[in-house]
Amino acid sequence: MNLIAEIVISFMLIVGGIFGLLGSWGLVKLNDTMRRLHAPTKATTLGVGGVLIASMVYFAVVMERVSFHELLITAFLLITAPITANFVAKAHMHRDVKERDLPPTGGDYGWAGYDEIGDGKQPIDTK
Repeated sequence: MNLIAEIVISFMLIVGGIFGLLGSWGLVKLNDTMRRLHAPTKATTLGVGGVLIASMVYFAVVMERVSFHELLITAFLLITAPITANFVAKAHMHRDVKERDLPPTGGDYGWAGYDEIGDGKQPIDTK
């Protein structure tokens, strides 16, 4: 393996490790659920991405073949992390936040999940 590939792989592993550590630390140290959401969904995703890039470079240089496993892991991670964060945020809002404590939406409709189900044609009056 040549020196440039080793440097790139080492750099990506270090960057991925730092982001993973920061994301895990943020998950433990931040004080409420909505703030804790950002640590694993952003920093830890970048950390896993750095490790996956290092793995792809390693297989491309040392094994002389492209590994599609890392691409699939990356795709699933990038698809599922925001969806999971959205579900956790919605569950937290419904459990711990009252509608009167939320800021106004500025639109015709209120916050999703707090309004009653309408016919979809007229805005629901929440006053």
